[in-house]
Amino acid sequence: MAGVGLRAVARCGLLCGSHGGRRAASSSPSCPGCGPPGPGPHCPGAPRSAPSPAPAGGTELSEHLWARYQDMRRLVHDLLPPEVCSLLNPAAIYANNEISLRDVEVYGFDYDYTLAQYADALHPEIFNAARDILIEHYKYPEGIRKYDYNPSFAIRGLHYDIQKSLLMKIDAFHYVQLGTAYRGLQPVPDEEVIDLYGGTQHIPLYQMSGFYGKGPSIKQFMDIFSLPEMALLSCVVDHFLSHGLEFDQTHLYKDVTDAIRDVHVKGLMYQWIERDMEKYILRGDETFAVLSRLVAHGKQLFLITNSPFSFVDKGMRHMVGPDWRQLFDVVIVQADKPSFFTDRRKPFRKLDETGSLHWDRITRLEKGKIYRQGNLFDFLRLTEWRGPRVLYFGDHLYSDLADLMLRHGWRTGAIIPELEREIRIINTEQYMHSLTWQQALTGLLERMQTYQDAESRQVLAAWMKERQELRCITKALFNAQFGSIFRTFHNPTYFSRRLVRFSDLYMASLSCLLNYRVDFTFYPRRTPLQHEAPLWMDQLCTGCMKTPFLGDMAHIR
Repeated sequence: MAGVGLRAVARCGLLCGSHGGRRAASSSPSCPGCGPPGPGPHCPGAPRSAPSPAPAGGTELSEHLWARYQDMRRLVHDLLPPEVCSLLNPAAIYANNEISLRDVEVYGFDYDYTLAQYADALHPEIFNAARDILIEHYKYPEGIRKYDYNPSFAIRGLHYDIQKSLLMKIDAFHYVQLGTAYRGLQPVPDEEVIDLYGGTQHIPLYQMSGFYGKGPSIKQFMDIFSLPEMALLSCVVDHFLSHGLEFDQTHLYKDVTDAIRDVHVKGLMYQWIERDMEKYILRGDETFAVLSRLVAHGKQLFLITNSPFSFVDKGMRHMVGPDWRQLFDVVIVQADKPSFFTDRRKPFRKLDETGSLHWDRITRLEKGKIYRQGNLFDFLRLTEWRGPRVLYFGDHLYSDLADLMLRHGWRTGAIIPELEREIRIINTEQYMHSLTWQQALTGLLERMQTYQDAESRQVLAAWMKERQELRCITKALFNAQFGSIFRTFHNPTYFSRRLVRFSDLYMASLSCLLNYRVDFTFYPRRTPLQHEAPLWMDQLCTGCMKTPFLGDMAHIR
């Protein structure tokens, strides 16, 4: 969007003379959207001659507001030619923090959804198996079997209020995004959501998820495996509600969670993947290319995963080849993350080729050997891999990355497969135009709220309605129920807040590393804080630098 911003600056300079350019011929001394200036200064750098008086009110003022609206529509249209779309690269790596790969000597990896990327076809398998476990082993109603997995229902990062059976999207400031709260498969009216939380959309910190996404009654679903879990939870709640069946919310939540856990613990998921790796494992060749390239440049590699060795071994043989262990200096399986990063009590144990455990004490971690459990403190002592020269990649912000960044100072990279699809949506003309006009309209509302006569309030109400419609349009482009995993209407989501806090880099897959040199330096873009220089059209052309009530406050100064 940088090019758009520059065009906005240039265009605004022509319209209001705020950047040294000539003023366009106009009966109004202010730029489109500013309207007649208030008691304070108007557009930055504009001539200091006395402004023309504002319309007196009534119909004349209403027409003036709509004229400013039309001027802004034309400006937005001029700023967004067709070539403005497709600016973002889905295969790029995005930086939250400055990091030079030249300084990274050791690369670490999780396995599931990091080294091994899985096809979406895995999710309905998990859903169906857990649904059948609920019916056959937990004695849930047979009617639940009529539900099939809906891949477009939920998104990652949602919160679930166990006591209220409420699945919802929460922003970085702990506010529920209205229109994104569901009980079962049905949306909950905004008024009911506000009433459920004591007259507010805000969820207090003590009720919110803790450090690992689990609060006293609210859980955040943070990994990709949670998508079928959220879908099943919603379907089961829907069945009970639609049939008028009484149920205990806590019991239902625990049963669904246990059924999903059983799919993993019983090894069902492992069996499906091992039977048809071509179907379920994506980008295996690219994973091999990333690992071999790092080794060729003298980097040390390690693997820490919660998955069992037999499963990892078969997957790595499929992607990399029978000698895959020669690429890694240390391989740790069934690590029990996140406890691996915080609990000092579990020692490492060596596994042999058959998967049997050895009883000898581990005094060093050998290349080509397989280790189980252990803890990070022994890992650091035995390897001396410390601080920012280590970069670890994982898909779970809490279990994989949080402790490593906050407690140990490692560099971290988040694998976010959803990023690829979201960037493709952002690159569409529909999204770009909707968002840009929404921003411009918000700027108009901010500036014109000084007019409070009856006719002006009607105009402002029409603009507010249009703004809300635009927000719903942009939300639905990502997901009809919950929108983007990264944004509420305007704020970052709670998921985004954690992503920025716990990762130096984030990307759609490890294959994105192939697009960069091994000594590349990532520089995060300097995004302006609210009090810093205005860089966007709605700020430049709607008077964000003005103080609307400066005249009224003069007696205080």
